[in-house]
Amino acid sequence: MNSSTIAATFTDLFKNSVIDNFVATVDITKVCLTMSISFLIGFFIYLLYKRIFSGVLYSKSFNISLIGMTMVTSMVIIAVNSNLVLSLGMVGALSIVRFRTPIKDPTDLIFLFWAAAVGIVTGAGFYSLALVSSVVIGLVMFIFIKKASFETPYLLVVNCDGDDSESHVVKAVHEQAKRYNLKQKTVSQGNVELTLEVRVKEKESGFVNRISAINGVKNAVLISYSGDYVS
Repeated sequence: MNSSTIAATFTDLFKNSVIDNFVATVDITKVCLTMSISFLIGFFIYLLYKRIFSGVLYSKSFNISLIGMTMVTSMVIIAVNSNLVLSLGMVGALSIVRFRTPIKDPTDLIFLFWAAAVGIVTGAGFYSLALVSSVVIGLVMFIFIKKASFETPYLLVVNCDGDDSESHVVKAVHEQAKRYNLKQKTVSQGNVELTLEVRVKEKESGFVNRISAINGVKNAVLISYSGDYVS
């Protein structure tokens, strides 16, 4: 068999494949099953994100978009699997799409990839993989994020008038905080400013009230933060 015969045979096979895929119909039952599973897993991601969110401002629109991303991705994969011509067109169309929304929290990026991956896997028909993997990922995210949020780090900024009051502040923090670490100390004429990272034992208001009541303390501010600090 010469090269021209091989090329002709390959061309005929490709044409037949394109024609078969072009006229292929989509199984409505499978579509409904796939979209239902995608919605259920997307709703599970929605509930988990809402439950373990630990940022400053919760965005409901972003959370709802996770459900939409899961279902839309499943729809695209169904179309790609059922029609070769349409899949080639989608590759070209989606290649020009650019998402400009900034991701402020790395955890949000994980949820975005999770929603997209679930949509791909579910659309391809691997329902068991999507369900089991989502449960495992959800447990891991819940355990690690909630465990980290049990001890919220705070920055305690205290202004006092001298060395004596500074020593009393440090002693009080040592007694009333689970852990603490001096991040910054600024000394000026008649003023000492301390910035400490603390994990408090009790309610935040009671802790900062006790620090403020120390003789020589001008003011005390307790700030919640993510644990990232640039000195």
